[in-house]
Amino acid sequence: MVDLKSQYHNIKTDVDAAIQEVLDSTVFVKGGKVEAFRKHFANYLNVKHVIPVGNGTDALMISLMALGLKPGDEVIAPSFTFVATAEVVALLGLKLVLVDVDPDTFCISLQEVENAITENTKVIIPVHLFGQNADMESILRVAREHNLYVVEDACQSIGSHYTFSNGAKFHSGCMGDIGCTSFFPSKNLGCYGDGGAIFTNNDELAEKIQSIANHGMKTRYHYERVGVNSRLDTIQAAILDIKLSHLDSYIASRVAASRYYHEHLKEIDWLRLPIVGTQTTHSYHQFTVIVDNYNRNDLQAYLKDRAIPTMVYYPKPLHLQDAYRTEECKELPVSEFLSEKVLSLPMHTELDEEQLAYIVETIKSFPASINQ
Repeated sequence: MVDLKSQYHNIKTDVDAAIQEVLDSTVFVKGGKVEAFRKHFANYLNVKHVIPVGNGTDALMISLMALGLKPGDEVIAPSFTFVATAEVVALLGLKLVLVDVDPDTFCISLQEVENAITENTKVIIPVHLFGQNADMESILRVAREHNLYVVEDACQSIGSHYTFSNGAKFHSGCMGDIGCTSFFPSKNLGCYGDGGAIFTNNDELAEKIQSIANHGMKTRYHYERVGVNSRLDTIQAAILDIKLSHLDSYIASRVAASRYYHEHLKEIDWLRLPIVGTQTTHSYHQFTVIVDNYNRNDLQAYLKDRAIPTMVYYPKPLHLQDAYRTEECKELPVSEFLSEKVLSLPMHTELDEEQLAYIVETIKSFPASINQ
């Protein structure tokens, strides 16, 4: 699914030198490489504040901690997403309200959000799933109308953009009150371990986030609030700083691969290809199709037998998971349908035309194998 080895070899000289520089300095925590990456990433995103943290889950949790929420406050999030989005809500004693997603973009449904808002709602978490942005213009409008915070889960969408109807263009994660991302190795911008970041244009929130991520300290050994220990280590920051300079080309490669898939799979009537929203670009963290008329698992097994890896993101929506079942939310039909039908095809920066052609031709041959 991801060819990290080839990607590393293409930047090996720079990465090895950067790691050696950190080793020579012996500054493994909060080193100058962390600050350099922070500044470069903030410039890339055109956002005022970037706070590097230990991973994407920490980024989401610390963001919610900074909002001054109380136990029982309601947080709206999509059911069709990775568990971290919901996990942090539960860990903080907040009330998780799971809603359905749009059947075309797989991102949180505006109508479902509006239907779920109560007097106890405090936060909306739109997840920019698989690499494209949710309907942020509408979500922000609804949030303003109800005085709600918006925390963007941009863990899969860094490098994509959203354009508002007035022409204003923003990077993913930089439109709400707070944005979060993950640097897990398979991400479009991934490190060689764990890492994450939080970004905001709000000075007050940035100060709180920075404090919370550093044990709640304001100055050394003076604790103004309860915090956690979450930081990006210097080696990972050094690697990310190098990869950041390649991010746009990485995304361009993914977009090129997606175009090949679209061009050569568009005539298959039992396969629905990704639909991109009208106001967003897509960074193609995943290329996820819907398998109609056939069993998704049969197709996955067929491809596996022919050395083509695939993944199911996600095989069970969160509202059907034991940890997150509630009496209020028993059915979310779109999320349930997608969990039975989606399949993510290989998508990474090193895919070449020969590989893509093999994947496409193998998919096309699947129906004949069923009818034999």
